[in-house]
Amino acid sequence: MSIALALAIAGCSGEAPDRSPDTPGSKLEAVALEQGLIVDPATATLGGSWARDSDRLCVVGEERGDQRIGIVTDYGEGQACSATGLVRRLGERLDVELRDGCRFDARFEGDRIVFPAEVPASCTSLCTGRASLAAIRVERLSTSVSEARTLRDRDGAPLCGDS
Repeated sequence: MSIALALAIAGCSGEAPDRSPDTPGSKLEAVALEQGLIVDPATATLGGSWARDSDRLCVVGEERGDQRIGIVTDYGEGQACSATGLVRRLGERLDVELRDGCRFDARFEGDRIVFPAEVPASCTSLCTGRASLAAIRVERLSTSVSEARTLRDRDGAPLCGDS
């Protein structure tokens, strides 16, 4: 009994797991990166077209510094969001600043962009009905900036096009 208790307490020590490059998981991830099976967020570009279900996102501009971002969701019957603004990549964190003072951090995973589960109240003005920008997850469709510039909001206005 005391051995089991000691192991349980040791498992809850709060120490970070060993992330040395010699672990089997680290070696597997390194091979997967080398073979192109997974995308390395450190080297992936942010620009292009992103989508999942009825959520669409575009990013255009220089990779270093602020880039233009456009987001549109359409769940039908008055349930939609449309927003434009700037995004700055800070490693795997994205500083997203949309109009109307809507600002939050999103996560960049190389082949996926994930919005936080909760966004500031200032973001509600960008949506109608019960739609929200919270918890949006989009996956890369294309790295083509010209394709990203074709994304339109529900009224046909370009989200990442020339303004």
